[in-house]
Amino acid sequence: MRLILIFIFLSFSQIISAQTLTIKDAESHLPLEFVTISDTASNKSASTNTNGKVQLGQFITNGKGQVFIHLLGYESTTLVYSDSDVQLTILLQQKAFSLNPIVISANRWKQNGRDIPTKISSITKKDFQFQNPQTAADLLRSSGEVFIQKSQQGGGSPIIRGFSTNRLLYSIDGIRMNTAIFRSGNLQNVISLDPYTMESTEVLFGPGSVIYGSDAIGGVMSFSTLTPNFSTNDSILFKVNAATRFASANNEQTIHLDLNLGFKKWSFISSITQSDYDNLRMGKYGPNEYKRSFIVDRRDGEDLVLLNNNQNLQEPSAYSQLNLMQKIRFEPNENWNINYGFHYSETTEFDRYDRLIQEKDGLPRYAEWEYGPQKWMMNSINLTHSKKVRLYDQFSLRLAHQLFEESRINRNFNDSLRNERVEKVNAYSINLDFKKEINAQHRLFYGLEGIFNQVDSKGEEEDILSSIKSISQSRYPNSNWFSSAFYLTEQYRLTKQLILHGGIRYSWYALNSTFDTSLFTLPFTETSLDNSAINGSFGVVYHPTEKLVLSLNISTGFRAPNIDDIGKIFDSEPFSIVVPNPELKNEYAYNFDYSIAKIFGENLKVDLTLFYTFIEDALVRRDFTLNGQDSILYEGVLSQVQAIQNAAKASVYGAQIGLEIKINKFFSLSSQLNYQKGEEELDDGSISTSRHAAPLFGVSRLNFKKGKLKAQFYAEYSRAVEFKDLNVGERGKSHIYAIDKNGNPHSPAWYTLNLKGSYIINKNFTATLGIENITDQRYKTYSSGIASAGRNLMLGVRAAF
Repeated sequence: MRLILIFIFLSFSQIISAQTLTIKDAESHLPLEFVTISDTASNKSASTNTNGKVQLGQFITNGKGQVFIHLLGYESTTLVYSDSDVQLTILLQQKAFSLNPIVISANRWKQNGRDIPTKISSITKKDFQFQNPQTAADLLRSSGEVFIQKSQQGGGSPIIRGFSTNRLLYSIDGIRMNTAIFRSGNLQNVISLDPYTMESTEVLFGPGSVIYGSDAIGGVMSFSTLTPNFSTNDSILFKVNAATRFASANNEQTIHLDLNLGFKKWSFISSITQSDYDNLRMGKYGPNEYKRSFIVDRRDGEDLVLLNNNQNLQEPSAYSQLNLMQKIRFEPNENWNINYGFHYSETTEFDRYDRLIQEKDGLPRYAEWEYGPQKWMMNSINLTHSKKVRLYDQFSLRLAHQLFEESRINRNFNDSLRNERVEKVNAYSINLDFKKEINAQHRLFYGLEGIFNQVDSKGEEEDILSSIKSISQSRYPNSNWFSSAFYLTEQYRLTKQLILHGGIRYSWYALNSTFDTSLFTLPFTETSLDNSAINGSFGVVYHPTEKLVLSLNISTGFRAPNIDDIGKIFDSEPFSIVVPNPELKNEYAYNFDYSIAKIFGENLKVDLTLFYTFIEDALVRRDFTLNGQDSILYEGVLSQVQAIQNAAKASVYGAQIGLEIKINKFFSLSSQLNYQKGEEELDDGSISTSRHAAPLFGVSRLNFKKGKLKAQFYAEYSRAVEFKDLNVGERGKSHIYAIDKNGNPHSPAWYTLNLKGSYIINKNFTATLGIENITDQRYKTYSSGIASAGRNLMLGVRAAF
């Protein structure tokens, strides 16, 4: 009898101890950490762990339990349960205004955004599905806080707080996308990402070098792709999502399909997206300088200049793109999570529109200038272990290989020689990230990183009359680039309202390059670098009430010279040639941020961030000499010799302002405004505005939501950049700018009015409809070579089964 009683007691104890409550966000279904679970009757309380789980056994009395569930920024609720309820899940609804988003980009682990001293903007899957952007660049633009420059339709170069290109870092599922050939000129790599596979997108503003290393000076764009879901019962989970989109401004036709197959411990997701874009039509009302007045056509062995019958049609700008994704997830038990991911993206060739509108002596400078197919492939494995041991509570290992391929093809007008340069980069990386909770107030995040890039660059010249091919000068030397690092960050909750953050990172990098001097004479045949950098950050977060958060953050960032800085040979602009410079060192950034976010009553939220960033030893393009000469012949053109040099100081300061107003049950208003002012030092010691400091820009939205219908009327806008405020280097690019009354290039102010709506037809189908640029404005975003779309009718349908 005693053995039977002991068995019953142990069995009952097992049931009690196994009673687990999981709490998730109702919208994203991500687990919520630090949710307070309390029983006022017994004065007991507990909180959820990083997986959103908490044990309920301690709250059981006489076979029943009742707990109060509370988390800042979410609607509180009460749960009544019995001892027979073993596995419970609660979905918490966010309040109309929340200061408590879940973010990952700050330290690679899920964390309350309210407790982070840096500004982070999130774009949810729900946001994407409503905005329905064409590309990942347009997805970033939809946030209203990232400025996008485009040199051609197949492009999109983000600008954040006055920084762009290789001073910004891209992260996909926690893996660094930046390579050793990310350049200071405008970058198009973000379009390789498929917006239809994004689960969430976060933009971390300001230096992120403590966690992400080199390049993370202006900010970090962190993309998280879809996660395969498991079956929650004995049946097999099978989900299908499909989407199609049409846009009239470029006759876009996009089709997307993803399939999720889930079992108890294994799950799979497969995705394919195919997009076709015709030539892009600009608006009717705006600067005449933007019109496409001529096109080049080759007939009977001769390049001809033809009148463009439709001068609002930007020809040639058409291209197509294919994206594939395959993910496999395996959870052998509750402690281990193993994910494999495969991504592949390939574009067709696409013309560099801003080069094809250049003229020389009254004729087109180029007959051809196009990028070859832009290819990106990534294979990655991510192992996560969650268990409290001495060194960590959670551990993540990420192994990845990426292959990048890009090429450039150009031929001068009425020249028979076509030049092609092809670059391939194999990028290998390993990241080990640890999270350790010392106690309820004290947390550590630390990790190791190793990166190896192998750069293979080739050049070829073809005579299109004879079809004879020969080796020509490559864009880069064949090179290897290495980097390794260790970082440690600490979060300490000094009081319930005050949180301190600190972090430090040590990075070491090296590169080796070998130059082919048989075609282009250089005073050296090889070069190498071996250097290191130390970065740190310190932040304070203070939230005296649930509706007020203040934060202060001081941080440093750096960018190590890469192959593009040291070894590049290319024509950066008309009549200029950039040559290698092996005498380079790190550039450093020092940043200050102050933020305040306040909810007034139940209807108004305001947030403000002020920032200042200073860069010393900035890597900039300056006049140079090669073999004692300041000008040389390059591709038949006498060109000024230039090189990347540590030759300047630069600074950017500004403000980001956000406003949300809940008007009534159905209507709300929101607005984002971004101001930045940048300056950089010139050769003669004078000061010029920064090239990548965007003008004042923003977006304001009037939202309506009732039942199955959601609608939004919004305006996007940008201030002008007058000639006197243009960067000195930009003043020579008159072909991409409008001309003012004094005959000088400038970037006019612009605005668009837009209307979008979505309607849930039934549980399986949702339709979206939008009219963008209703007033058909002809405009270019600052520094862009191609004009943005004119009036654009967008139709989309999503299906889920």
